[in-house]
Amino acid sequence: MKYWIIGASSGIGAELAQELVRRGGEVAISARKAEDLQEVAGDAMQVVPLDATDRAAVLAASEQVGDVDVVVWCAGYWKQFDAAAWDADIFERHIEVNLLGLNNVLAAAIPRMVRNRRGHLVGIASVAGYRGLPGAEAYGATKAAQINLLEGLRAALSKHGVRVTTVCPGFVRTPMTDTNEFPMPFMIEADQAARAIADGLEKHRTEIVFPLPMAVTMKLARLVPVRAWAALTKQR
Repeated sequence: MKYWIIGASSGIGAELAQELVRRGGEVAISARKAEDLQEVAGDAMQVVPLDATDRAAVLAASEQVGDVDVVVWCAGYWKQFDAAAWDADIFERHIEVNLLGLNNVLAAAIPRMVRNRRGHLVGIASVAGYRGLPGAEAYGATKAAQINLLEGLRAALSKHGVRVTTVCPGFVRTPMTDTNEFPMPFMIEADQAARAIADGLEKHRTEIVFPLPMAVTMKLARLVPVRAWAALTKQR
């Protein structure tokens, strides 16, 4: 089984790449920082640096990687947001990486998979996409869009032999979350997240949500009425 992981220079992507190699997978990894990728890969992976926001670079990297069984979108941008001091540049950067970057990867991967009538798209979104949360207006909006997009793709591409899996982690200790100054309940380590994803892929899961306490909490949160949710999350 050959995997291409985009966003694998650190955090969940790096740990997932190493976990899949341990399980016998052939892995290609991509991100912007070539040195970090090489450190993750050692001699065990194909290293293909790219900037996911550069469509031409993504298409060229796809040609270099070649046919794969599984494409994993793991790149992402996060910065805490202050809605009262709206920063259009920060919001735009979330869109640029989390949505337009994903768009570029899908543009490279889907036509090849449809042509081959096989393939598996895996998108790492977040439980932050389940409900709106203060401080995560930009990040949460892009993650909600990813969840919706992947759900639509699952329905549209199944007749072409292409599978789609949505991954929604809770809080995972990574360089991205190390800057957070707010409480992060049910935090797990990146290697635990990688094992949860790899296990879910082996079981052909359509949705992978972890850790379990966060999965249950956020699934229940989706059932809370809008007015009650607004009261619960109101900043004071």
